[in-house]
Amino acid sequence: MIAAVDHVQLAAPEGSEDALRTYYADTLGMTEIPKPPALAARGGCWFQTGPVQLHLGIEQDFRPAKKAHPALRVTDIEAYAARLRERGAEVHWDGDLPGHRRFYSHDPVGNRLEFLEPVE
Repeated sequence: MIAAVDHVQLAAPEGSEDALRTYYADTLGMTEIPKPPALAARGGCWFQTGPVQLHLGIEQDFRPAKKAHPALRVTDIEAYAARLRERGAEVHWDGDLPGHRRFYSHDPVGNRLEFLEPVE
């Protein structure tokens, strides 16, 4: 049986690791975690916050997905959106999901991320 999602893998172009570190660590507040040595040679970088892991892997002929994305549950969504905007990330609010406040943002290579918080 499936017990949990272990991680979400996103793709990125070669040489984008520094920009990814700025976005995922500095902007989103995640912590970079070391990749196993055999995988580190492939490039990319991994990030974690609490039990959530996002892995960014290098892909030849990279093109960001237009629709596919991870959805990350946050607390104090207004403050989190302000954090992203203060660090130069665009925030696009979407009110179409009943029972939630949510917005979308894109990382520096064009990967779409959803951020949401249940409305009480």
